[in-house]
Amino acid sequence: MSIRGLKKKQPKTFKVKVITMDAEMEFSCEMKWKGKDLFDLVCRALGLRETWFFGLQYTIKGMYTWLKMDKKVLDQEIPKEDPVSFRFLAKFYPEKVEEELLQEITQHLFFLQVKKQILDEEIYCSPEATVLLASYAVQAKYGDYDPNFHEPGFLAQEELLPKRVLRQYQMTADMWEEKISAWYAEHRGIARDEAKMNYLKIAQDLEMYGVNYFPIAQNKSDTDLLLGVDAKGIHVYSINNRFSPNKSFEWSGIRNISYSEKELTIKPLDKKAEVFKFFSSQLKVNKLILQLCIGNHDLFMRRRKVDSIEIQQMKAQAREEKARKKMETQRLAREKQLREEAERAKEELERRLFQMEDEARQANEALLRSQETAELLAEKAQIAEEEAKLLAQNAAEAEQERQRLEITALKTKEEKRLMEQKMRETELIAVKLVKESDRRAKEAERLKQDLQEAREAERKAKQKLLDVTKLNYLHVARYPHHSAADNRDVNFDKGSVKMDLKDVDLKRLSFEIERERLDYLEKSKKFEDRLKELKSEIYALKLEEKQTGLYSHWNEVLGSLDRSIGNASSWMKSFGPGDLLDINLRKPFPAYPLNATNSWPCTNKNQHTAPVENSTFQTNTLVASNVGTGTRKQIIKVMGFICIFPKWE
Repeated sequence: MSIRGLKKKQPKTFKVKVITMDAEMEFSCEMKWKGKDLFDLVCRALGLRETWFFGLQYTIKGMYTWLKMDKKVLDQEIPKEDPVSFRFLAKFYPEKVEEELLQEITQHLFFLQVKKQILDEEIYCSPEATVLLASYAVQAKYGDYDPNFHEPGFLAQEELLPKRVLRQYQMTADMWEEKISAWYAEHRGIARDEAKMNYLKIAQDLEMYGVNYFPIAQNKSDTDLLLGVDAKGIHVYSINNRFSPNKSFEWSGIRNISYSEKELTIKPLDKKAEVFKFFSSQLKVNKLILQLCIGNHDLFMRRRKVDSIEIQQMKAQAREEKARKKMETQRLAREKQLREEAERAKEELERRLFQMEDEARQANEALLRSQETAELLAEKAQIAEEEAKLLAQNAAEAEQERQRLEITALKTKEEKRLMEQKMRETELIAVKLVKESDRRAKEAERLKQDLQEAREAERKAKQKLLDVTKLNYLHVARYPHHSAADNRDVNFDKGSVKMDLKDVDLKRLSFEIERERLDYLEKSKKFEDRLKELKSEIYALKLEEKQTGLYSHWNEVLGSLDRSIGNASSWMKSFGPGDLLDINLRKPFPAYPLNATNSWPCTNKNQHTAPVENSTFQTNTLVASNVGTGTRKQIIKVMGFICIFPKWE
């Protein structure tokens, strides 16, 4: 057979997408398949045996309808799309879910569909019942409540309550979760499939459970009524009340249901009863109502007959499965209990182990602390012993220091006494210097008087010389022959006068001045050296004896010394600049500190002559020279003194 022939024999297919409550499936269907062929394929894929509750629903022109089982799929008014979409839903509802829903998959699909209808408010439920149903839904999904695992906020992403209930009460999501968790905690020990069955058992008692509503009217123009079809019969409701029907027709009391165009007729079993007629919006609605009525009536009659062998097998399997699950549940409960007891025992053992470890750790820490304490005490004992040795050493050093301080105190007292003695000696030296200064001043006055006498003698000698010269000239003029002899006499007189002045006055003054100057220099240098020593000693003692009252006394003593030294040169100041004696003497002793080198203009004893600058002479030797012409004068330089005497020619 050729490949072309094989291709002709392969059936044509089209794609179908079936959406269940928790999954989506795609199938390839043959073009000739009927609705039952596709439905059976879906049921086999789901493992569903209780097929009489379900159907394939689709929407066409805004109205939902069910796929007919006895007609081809493509011959029905299905959506023209690829793939064709169907919803696998429960078409008929059981009267008692616990007795009729045998398979677990059937219970699961009903649970999901009823839960969605409640959340979408297709089935009205009171707020209290919605919280209870939500707790069973959480139990079915999460199992037993575990506070360690199910922390606050674990239901934040779950849709458990209708929006109407959330709007009715002004409660936060945390408050709703707290209420649901309180019920959820009480369901501990309930299996997941049992929680789903409990959910359905509560839901089947709701007024709107399993009811399909259709708008109807008693005449062709009005639509003020609702027709409800469920597992128990047909009910007529007012448009505003879907809970309490105005009229009900049970399946056992209905003899016939028929429709003609938009008119639908319900004939009761009692022929004397009134026939109920109503009108729907369109013919398709009447067909759908009739289809639901036939299916629910068949199930109603089926429940009241003896179960078929298939149903009996399914019920037996369900009972066995239920017993097995019960035993499994009990076994799991025992295992769980044993596990919990084992966990509690383990926790107790861990607690005791932790306690014992804690006690061992505390004992170890106590042992370590005792060891550390012993080591610390030993160290402290060693430190105390060392401190005792150190204290003994410090005591010995303190005793030595005390003795040294006593010796130092004695030395200090002795030094203080010696210092006071030195100060007294210094005061005595100062007094002597003052007295010496006074004596020098008196000596200067005496020398000044001698100088005046010398001047007067010079003046008299000059006058006498002039008188003699005049007499000599007159005598020569009168007696020329006596001029030579007279000249010799005059010359002799002049020489004798000059020699007398040189030998008597000049030498005496010069030697006295030089002697006095040398004595004064020697005494001044000694006094200056002594003063420097005293001041250095005073400065050293001043640092140690600041707290005593000697410091101010020393300053007073030094001030008195400076004042006394300042008065020492007063005897030399008596020679004024107008006199022939020119004196320029540096200050013998500076105010503080003293310097023997600077006490006099020059200390070089080998220098005999020096230039005169600023009326100060840098020599300490005696120099005599003749200055000028005519009447000659004798100049004497003595270490700052200039004495000018007339020299006879």
